[in-house]
Amino acid sequence: MSSSTLTPQPRTYPGVITARPDLGALIGLLVAVGGILAGVLMEGGRLADVSQITAAVIVFGGTAGAVMLTVPQSTLASALRRARSTFYEDSGDSSSAVDAIIRYAQIARRQGIASLDEELPRIADPFLRKALMLAIDGVKPELIRDIMGLEIKAEAERADEDAGVFECAGGYAPTIGIIGAVIGLIQVMKHLSNISEVGTGIAVAFVATVYGVGSANLLFLPLGQKIRLRCQRALRAREASLVGVLGIAEQLHPRLLREKLEASVEPGQKLADYAVKPMDAGLQAASA
Repeated sequence: MSSSTLTPQPRTYPGVITARPDLGALIGLLVAVGGILAGVLMEGGRLADVSQITAAVIVFGGTAGAVMLTVPQSTLASALRRARSTFYEDSGDSSSAVDAIIRYAQIARRQGIASLDEELPRIADPFLRKALMLAIDGVKPELIRDIMGLEIKAEAERADEDAGVFECAGGYAPTIGIIGAVIGLIQVMKHLSNISEVGTGIAVAFVATVYGVGSANLLFLPLGQKIRLRCQRALRAREASLVGVLGIAEQLHPRLLREKLEASVEPGQKLADYAVKPMDAGLQAASA
């Protein structure tokens, strides 16, 4: 099967996102919000004291408008899609990818690298499939590294842009909250003749500041950081895949290739214990 017959795949984010919710993220958000609300109640306040629709409209509407003015629409849409994926578990199963690469190396050593053409349709990761396709087509390892390295760099830049969207929101939200507080104080000043309402009005005005600072530090900034961390982890897996494919293209012994890739396996994961034929004396000396 030639590479031209493969069906083009849509661009996907690196890493494997499962259908299971990320309980750590959801519980963390609930603990953060719950802790703040519990503190309000312990101080003798009421939940109604911090549930002001007007303040929410000012803060979230103003922040959304500022972000839309800052970033291109395509980047904003990409950031929202990527943020949605952060609430689902990332399988992070780098060991299975390494196991697959070692298996491909064994097949290539026994039957030749051209025999891996039959494996291409069964490879779910588009990055690994493309790199292996280039190796099968006889592209030099140096050129494969250049081509796939550009893909890794481009994905890192896209993730940085997506994370930057939420970091922008985290920067704007507190300032918009202050604007909301000032607007509330302006309304309070209009009713100075009724002193009994001034204290209540000032308290309500500062709720916008709470919304701005709270949303920045409990939602926007954590989302941006999580996008960066997940992308770094996924790109490390892509680097490992690239090293594996280059090893196959250079006809590296599967055992030596396994030793090179073991460092890329995430802590707590183990490689499969399938048999790999021992290296000859020359290869053992090269790996020493």
